[in-house]
Amino acid sequence: MRIVVVGATGNLGTATLRRMQDAPEVTELVGIARRRPDEHAEPYSGAEWQTIDIGAPTAAAALTTAFAGADAVIHLGWALQPSHDERSMWRTNVTGTANVLHAASGAGVGHVLVASSVGAYSPGPKHRRIDETWPTGGIHTSHYARHKAVNERAFDQFEQEHPDITLTRFRPGLVFQEGAGHEIAGLFLGGLPMGWLKYVRPPVIPLPAQMVFQAIHASDVGDAFWRAVERRAGGAFNIAAEPVLDPQLIARVIGARRAVPVRLLAAKFLVWLTWRLRIQPTPPGWVDIAATVPIMSTERARDVLGWEPQVSSTDALASIVAGLAHDTRTPGSGPLGG
Repeated sequence: MRIVVVGATGNLGTATLRRMQDAPEVTELVGIARRRPDEHAEPYSGAEWQTIDIGAPTAAAALTTAFAGADAVIHLGWALQPSHDERSMWRTNVTGTANVLHAASGAGVGHVLVASSVGAYSPGPKHRRIDETWPTGGIHTSHYARHKAVNERAFDQFEQEHPDITLTRFRPGLVFQEGAGHEIAGLFLGGLPMGWLKYVRPPVIPLPAQMVFQAIHASDVGDAFWRAVERRAGGAFNIAAEPVLDPQLIARVIGARRAVPVRLLAAKFLVWLTWRLRIQPTPPGWVDIAATVPIMSTERARDVLGWEPQVSSTDALASIVAGLAHDTRTPGSGPLGG
């Protein structure tokens, strides 16, 4: 089986590579990234590599060639920065996704799997679980959610135009792994040193009460991708681990005694101000995502894929805290891992 992974050097990409390498059915694994990693380092050493900028005008042709003979294409390519330049991110996130879909159809790929997100969903309830039929209108204050919602429409159109191609979309919660610590710090903290977390934990954490969301370890998302490839299972799948994270649970995992409630608007204003002044690179839309996305049911993934997360959400969160503290990165990755 020949599998091509687009965006194979990032947080999700490295976990997916590892899982594909563990599957004896995968005889040929191709990684596509904007920057070539150290091909002698794990997990990159088990793949053949091609460097393609998926948002470039020539990307569709290059991707079509790269996809030739593939049994499945897994699309994980995404840009989270520069957050002050939405046009640049759109080039990768939306134009890049369109190029991947066009190339997959042109190359005759029978199965396309894509990483969507809980952020694609319209605001929803925190007190009950929603399934994959919940509207995917995104959250208008977040460029990340807007781009995910636009891509969901592209996936709808792709399914209508190519009924012979199986399309699988995964909508995971926040995805963590220790090896992404350096990458996450660069993307969301501007590279601020977090080594102090090795020695000191804050006594309290200020968080809005609405910060209730789901998380998942990257390895469990990679496993879901493999199960869908193996079964050639199409459609949408929510992917998240238990328990649901709330402010007090987040504080406990981080090592604080408790979470101190703050007003959502105050938190958003502080994040907006520091982002606007370029003190840190995280726009306030991420606060809205955590505060307004619905809580997902993962029943379909369990029933159709036989999938069960092996890492709890609290352990997944603890892994990224450790990664931040130790500035952990996947060996041989680029400056931001993707």
